[in-house]
Amino acid sequence: MIQKKAALDIKTLAKGLRTGQRAALARAITLIESRRADHQASARELVQALLPDTGKAVRVGITGSPGVGKSTTIDALGMYLIGQGHKVAVLAVDPSSARTGGSILGDKTRMAQLSASDHAFIRPSPSSGTLGGVAAKTREAMLLCEAAGFDVVLVETVGIGQSETAVYDMTDFFLALMLPGAGDELQGIKKGLVELADMIAINKADGDNVKRANAAAAEYRSALHILTPRSEHWYPPVVTYSALSGTGIAELWQKVLDHRTAMNACGEFAARRREQQVKWMWSMLESRMMARLRSDAAIRSKVKKTEAEVAGGRMTPAVAAEQIAEWLK
Repeated sequence: MIQKKAALDIKTLAKGLRTGQRAALARAITLIESRRADHQASARELVQALLPDTGKAVRVGITGSPGVGKSTTIDALGMYLIGQGHKVAVLAVDPSSARTGGSILGDKTRMAQLSASDHAFIRPSPSSGTLGGVAAKTREAMLLCEAAGFDVVLVETVGIGQSETAVYDMTDFFLALMLPGAGDELQGIKKGLVELADMIAINKADGDNVKRANAAAAEYRSALHILTPRSEHWYPPVVTYSALSGTGIAELWQKVLDHRTAMNACGEFAARRREQQVKWMWSMLESRMMARLRSDAAIRSKVKKTEAEVAGGRMTPAVAAEQIAEWLK
């Protein structure tokens, strides 16, 4: 009887999502973020059931260093898209509190207009220490948002210097936000980040900053010339805009659409989506293995002793890793 009830709940939840019920979407994301084994099983069933309703949204990853204006940009971009008839979902990944594990920035407070719109859904989630500041369940949350009818999904990363490949591996377009005054910043910019970016956008191009923003854009264009484009069908543009005034937001979005058109025309869009699915599978497998290490008391006890052996120099890391892998068989 319990199993039937669980199955019925998932069916009802899926139906609520398909009809665009915000409460159902919020409950579904809470379900997939749960670490309880029974919740995880239900979450897998839910996502599998909703899979045919996903994949049609424009997925955009947005990154940039703290202070660049990511949340303000998303607020302005989201309102522009709603004005164009879109439904926008924002998955904003906050850095986790080391004490509680919860989100500590509260992105909703910095997206005042978007958070008040009935055509937008904002979900801050703690990164929980995941690589690249992307929540472990962000991929599933993205699929749930698509099933609920949101045709644009924006994923905001922490942007504090961690690897950003995680967000690249789950989105169609990777946008890197920068500030005016490229001189010093260009010296410290991560080459890997620029190589991943499908576009670089210079924020705060307003008032006295316009000249500095244009100068920064020129510097970044020069830097891109020495890098090999990831695709022969798309050369990453560098644009300027102002999230505060909204200037350049429409042009910024047009570049996203131009990229989608170009990638579809050459077949790279579908290929990239397929590649992302496979990477997702391996990522999930790694997570499941780590979860087993944490949940199995007997293995956890053995691992602790092995750690002590490695720390004391009595066992090499290679031998220890092989030993732990054997325990997981």
